[in-house]
This record gives sequence, structure tokens and C-alpha cells, in this order.
Amino acid sequence: MILVKLNNDTIAQLGERITHPTYSRQDLRHGIVHIGVGGFHRAHEAVYTEHLLRLGGDLHWGICGIGLRESDRAMAQVLNEQDYLYSLMALGQAEQPSVEVIGVISDYLFAPDNPAAVVEKLAAADTRIVSLTITEGGYLLDDHSGEFDFSNADIVHDLAQPESPRSVFGYLSAALAMRRARNLPAFTLMSCDNLPHNGDKARHALLSFAARQDPALADWIAENASFPNSMVDRITPMTTAAHKQLLQDYAAIDDAWPVVCEPFLQWVMEDNFCNGRPAWEKVGVQFTRDVAPYEQMKMRLLNASHSAMSYLGYLAGYRYSHEVMQDARLSGFIRNFMDLDVTPTLEPVEGINLSQYKDTLIKRFSNPRIGDQLSRLCMDGSSKIPKFILATLEERLDTGAPVHRFALILASWALYLHGAQQPGADDKVEDPLADQLLSATAESVGLSRRFLGLKDIFGEQLLHCVDFITALDRALQQLQHQGVAVTLEQVSQAG
Repeated sequence: MILVKLNNDTIAQLGERITHPTYSRQDLRHGIVHIGVGGFHRAHEAVYTEHLLRLGGDLHWGICGIGLRESDRAMAQVLNEQDYLYSLMALGQAEQPSVEVIGVISDYLFAPDNPAAVVEKLAAADTRIVSLTITEGGYLLDDHSGEFDFSNADIVHDLAQPESPRSVFGYLSAALAMRRARNLPAFTLMSCDNLPHNGDKARHALLSFAARQDPALADWIAENASFPNSMVDRITPMTTAAHKQLLQDYAAIDDAWPVVCEPFLQWVMEDNFCNGRPAWEKVGVQFTRDVAPYEQMKMRLLNASHSAMSYLGYLAGYRYSHEVMQDARLSGFIRNFMDLDVTPTLEPVEGINLSQYKDTLIKRFSNPRIGDQLSRLCMDGSSKIPKFILATLEERLDTGAPVHRFALILASWALYLHGAQQPGADDKVEDPLADQLLSATAESVGLSRRFLGLKDIFGEQLLHCVDFITALDRALQQLQHQGVAVTLEQVSQAG
């Protein structure tokens, strides 16, 4: 088999079964600039836009990627070497994967090498949408007070030296100031991250930063920019060597960083764009006046279940989500959590049958071909748990409902952190608050109160709730002395 090294010159060699750009890539203009190009962006927003361009969509909606962190250097190098082309491999129930080559990204700027070029790109007249995937914690907003974190080192730097920004908000503010000075319209800032009211959060974070730097600029942004809320969904595991080999075996494509995803794809969004947008509704994006019911449903059912299965599954010895779902005790726990703990807190969602939606989630979690790593799901718990689980828990506590499954989820997270510090642990804790988490969970004695005492994560309520502390103590003891399997059997019997 002769492998095709992916680049502009080799697209014609891919064969009929590999779909690829049919539009003129050299004529693309960058109406969209995306900050934080990773697997999810390349499997979601970029794919929707690619499919629209293949239908004859406006070539002014090409994408320029931007990487702000030193860790983005590898992506910059790979995309540059491949003329910004990459392979998308969807793994579902079919025996063979579905492979296509995506070409809508046609440039990538690595900010640490040339900050001025990034500001200029964001300020360019062609740029009409700036989209973000900067992780849940990237917005620097306290989960309980909602206040912006001005103590962040990059924010401190950007406020002192606005001409050489490091943070996303420093770059955005510098670019919007330049647009204002040039009498150009503002752009739409479109969050594609998994957090409640993501557009509102992006707006609050940016305006908080801009107001501290230049109140007049903040007023101009508030009056002229727009910040649509959206709900995004597609499971996109980390790409492995096995995935690259599968792509080579099936499609004979040599791609240094392909994207692997599930076939499922969803995007629900407010139609709130100040400077135009692609006609994404032609390729399946659902526009609505109110995203809130959709995002609450997705975050409390899908994202919360991901966190629940990740820590419990890891403690049980599993390393992939489909392995967790093959264990009837764990899959039963996840379904009970959805049905008994989460569903009573959800509003009706137009066009959605919740029972069928949950069935679909179980099927997606169980997909053995996707190979979704628990280590990926375990990452950034301090950002995920408050957004996906704690709000539901607090609502259930207020109604007097049973909370033992919530206690077991938090206990499994604490013990995962505790275990990561033991000799021979095979995974490093990846979390923005790793030092605080590891300190609180270093010793098993008195673990409940030390853990819940992390106010940046848990706030005040749980630490003063005697019933929940008792439930958490019990869950910790069960997991430590009886193991995951026996504990789940007991929880199942308790209802």
C-alpha cells in the first residue's frame, strides 16, 4: 500500500471513497477566526462550515486558526506541513470508518511567535466571527460568584502591557480597540465551549477585562458586538497511534494529526450575529431564540454522566468509556442517575423526547469503536464538576431528594485524586487547580471536609450540609473498603 501524505498536491490521489473539498481553497477568505483549534473544533464547527462550502456556500467564510499557548505549537506545525488539511474519521456501528478530508481551515497563526499578526488578523475587515474553544475554565469566571479572575498571571500581564497580550481577552480587547479606531464594525464572539450560557459567559469575561483596561472600549463592545449562546455536541476522543494506523490501513492517508469522532453531531444556537454569519441552517444547525433548555439537558445528562463514569470507571480499573458501559452495574448507575436525579430538574425541550435522548446517550457512550479515553474525561474536574453536577445537586438538596448517587460521584473523584498521588500511579492529574485538589486529597483521614472545603470549586453550601457530608463519608468508606462493584450493588438496592 502506498500512503498519501496529506497536502494540497495529493488531494486528487485520495480516491472516490474519500470526500474532500470541492470548492477553490485558494479563493477562501477568513470570515471566521477560531481560537483554540483542537479535536473538537475540527470535528464540529469546521465540519459544519466545510459541508456548507461544498454546497456552494460563500467562500468568505473560510477559517483561520489561532493558537495562543505554547502547547499549540505542535498543531501549528502539523497543519502548516499539511497545507492546513486534515482527515476526519467517524467511527460508528459500521464495520468501516467514514473518512473525509476537511479543507475549510486555510491558515493558522501561532501567537507566541507573532502576537502583532494575531491582533491584526482579529482586527481585519474580513473577520466577522471569532469563535472559541478555550475549555470551561478558560473564561476565568468564578463558578459561584461569577466574578472575573483578575489575579490570573496572563491577565495581570495584559493589563500592564496591553501592547503585547498573552490571554485570549487581551488579544480580543486589543483587536476590538483597533477595529473601533479604524471605524470597522465589531465581530461576533461565538463560544463553542461546554458551559451554561456560554455566550453570556464570554460577554461577561470580555467586558470585565475591557472595562478594567478601557471603560470606553467596554461600552463600545457592549453596544456593537454580539455573543450568541449555543449548545455543541460531538464526542471527540484524543487521537492515538492506533487511530492513525486505522486511517492508513483504511484510506492510505498519512496524516500526522487526524481527528476521530462519533457519527453523532449537534449544534443548537441563538441567531444573534452582529456582522453576518454562514447559512449553517442548510447543513443541520438548529437556530432558536432560547438555547437554555437544550444546553441544560445536554450538560446535566451527557456531560455530568461523562464525569460520573470517568472517576467511577477509572477506580474500577477501566480506561475507556465503552468498557464502563459494558459493566451492567456501572451502566445501570449512569441510567439511574439520569432518570432519578437529573430528569426531574429539566425543563421541557421542544422537539426532544427525553427518554429517547437518554437511550441515544447510552448508545453513544457504549460505542466501542470510538475508544473515548477515561483519562480525557477525568481532566479538568474543577471546571467540569461545578458546571455539570453541582447545580443539579444543590437543586435536589433544596427539594429534600436523595443525593447518595451525587455523593458517590464526588467520592470517586476524591479517591481518583488520592490514588494519583500513590506510588505507581499511571496518570497525572490534568486540572487547572491540580495543586489545591491534590493537597486536599493527599490523606484519606478527614477527606470529606477538606475536599468540600475547596470553596473555589464547591462554594459554601455543601460544607455546611451535615446530611451531604454524612453521605459523602459513607460513599468514601464504601469505595475504599468494598470497592466499586460492591458499592454499586448496594447503591442499586437502595434505589
